[in-house]
Amino acid sequence: MLRVTRFFNTIQKCNLSAQAIPKPTENPNVLYSGIFINNEWHKSKSGKTFPTVNPATGEVIAEVQRGEKADIDAAVDAAHQAFKFGSPWRKMDASERGHLLYKLADLFEKDAAYLASLETLDNGKPYTASLRDDVGLSIKALRYMAGWADKNHGKVIPIDGNFLCYTRHEPVGVCGQIIPWNFPLLMYVWKIAPALATGNTVVLKPAEQTPLTALYATQLAKEAGFPAGVLNVVPGFGDAGAALVANDKVDKIAFTGSTEVGLKIQQASGVGRLKRTTLELGGKSPNIILADVDVAKAVEAAHMAVFYNQGQVCCAGTRTYIQESLYDEFVERSVERAKKKTVGNPFDLKTEQGPQIDDIQMEKILGLVKAGIKDGAKLLTGGIVMEIRDISYNLLFLQK
Repeated sequence: MLRVTRFFNTIQKCNLSAQAIPKPTENPNVLYSGIFINNEWHKSKSGKTFPTVNPATGEVIAEVQRGEKADIDAAVDAAHQAFKFGSPWRKMDASERGHLLYKLADLFEKDAAYLASLETLDNGKPYTASLRDDVGLSIKALRYMAGWADKNHGKVIPIDGNFLCYTRHEPVGVCGQIIPWNFPLLMYVWKIAPALATGNTVVLKPAEQTPLTALYATQLAKEAGFPAGVLNVVPGFGDAGAALVANDKVDKIAFTGSTEVGLKIQQASGVGRLKRTTLELGGKSPNIILADVDVAKAVEAAHMAVFYNQGQVCCAGTRTYIQESLYDEFVERSVERAKKKTVGNPFDLKTEQGPQIDDIQMEKILGLVKAGIKDGAKLLTGGIVMEIRDISYNLLFLQK
């Protein structure tokens, strides 16, 4: 017999020592907050801006240019022009595209501490995680995709008769990309790197909560040598994303985010052109713990599955099924593990957990707690909003 335990918490573990990583900058200068089109920075056509906020303090970090339909259309036009036959990008060798991505990875590595500090400031995740995961994995992804640039090719196929049969891989064209706020820099790289490696052009909209690292990284792409119009970034809200999906010059849409928004994008992409669409949406998977397991390792793995990145992961293991004979011990150990985590200022190298991205997410979590208790779940520890140095955190552990 299996029983289910629901975990609502936010834990993460960093194996890096304080001596192994560069010191963070708690207030990094925000160098870029505009709209990037055709390798130039622009103000929004409407003159509108929006604040991006430090989730740890609630303070405004910077005013960012708010892109809307007119800005999106201008960015798409630039990307469309850059994709035309005879353009520098279309004439560029595949190996050279890979070289540019390698160079961009080197620039990321050079500015790793700044990128990690900016990510922590704008997203709230611990600096150690920003440096190790968001920046570190972004560098690896860039180099991986760089290596594929000149190795993605078609086939020559033997067929009957006096014929030559072969396939050839061609870039799709203008790729509209919309990314979420939970891994801002990594999602940026996961979107742009494969598209650029294969010769496409890009118009990307970062999440309105976390635009800063995408904007800085795009300046690095210009420094790396990507031609004008190849990579364009327009910060904004849902209306900007809708305009990107609706633009007839966009050949493909890639979106990572909520299932609700994904449904709307899929429907809109089918209007007029039947655009190719890639959707990476929410999907929760349970942990299954059987009696013959190494309990200590299982407890740690289950915690990591759900608590990593403040629990803000689309594939987080939000349920744990435990074999009956192990249930009580597993729950007891899990509660003790939750009590030991270090919660605090995300720039403190000892911190394992920072704040949720915003009040909307915090209230959603607290609402789930209340609903769980109402349905008969037992609160074993936490369940409150902690105030640490004027920073709000949500700590809880529920058993049902």
